[in-house]
Amino acid sequence: MEQNRKLIGKIEVKGNLECLTGLHIGASKENMEIGALDSPVVRDPLTSEPYIPGSSLKGKLRALLEKVNPNLLPNRPGGSGVHRHECDGWEKKDNKISGAFDCPVCRLFGSTGSRNFPARLKVRDLKLEAKSKEALTKIDTGLLYTEWKFENSIDRITSAANPRNLERVPKGAIFELSLIYDVEDIETTQSDLENLKLAIQLLHDDALGGHGSRGYGQVELKITEIKGKKIDYYKDGKDDQIKIVKLEEIDQIIQFFKNGQANTEG
Repeated sequence: MEQNRKLIGKIEVKGNLECLTGLHIGASKENMEIGALDSPVVRDPLTSEPYIPGSSLKGKLRALLEKVNPNLLPNRPGGSGVHRHECDGWEKKDNKISGAFDCPVCRLFGSTGSRNFPARLKVRDLKLEAKSKEALTKIDTGLLYTEWKFENSIDRITSAANPRNLERVPKGAIFELSLIYDVEDIETTQSDLENLKLAIQLLHDDALGGHGSRGYGQVELKITEIKGKKIDYYKDGKDDQIKIVKLEEIDQIIQFFKNGQANTEG
């Protein structure tokens, strides 16, 4: 059964993500060069600035939310033999729409089951904040905006050493955060935003990027502004929006979409 997904409005979440320890989100390395980094970070090809791909943050938030919903068993094969949870698109069971629409993970982050369900949440690439860029240009590491991290793994049987070096974004770097949520159904919007808040809280005690078990990727995500915008804001240019500053205040946005009365004081 197909279902029209009518857009009621959008919720824009802005903030920043600070690296509390070095962060490594790796890029592919096509050419091996003598003295080069074994594992570089992903960079903007135009500015050479390190950035955090939206797909990396979105995937991490999704994985964390899956873990706190043990009833959502992995049912789709993924990379490296790992299975993950996916729901099919709209389904009708007992005269009720279900499938991905009833799944707290797939409704928010999307699903690529046998019938796709586009994600309600869009996670933009996180670019380096201007002040962080300025600060990182002043550090003397031999690398642009980043640092070397030298490691050495020891074979427990032969004691043979396997030295390697990785590139990391240094502790203290701050990236700009932008999330866009499509409001399609008032009744499930509050649940989606509560789940997003939960995933962010879990991220603070987890790790983003690679080598988290070795101390990499501890981050703190801070929300600075949340805007709810009705569809008339886009269609007619009306100032039909509400602004809050904390995810804990999402009840105000839900009420705004329900009755159009907004307290615009941030």
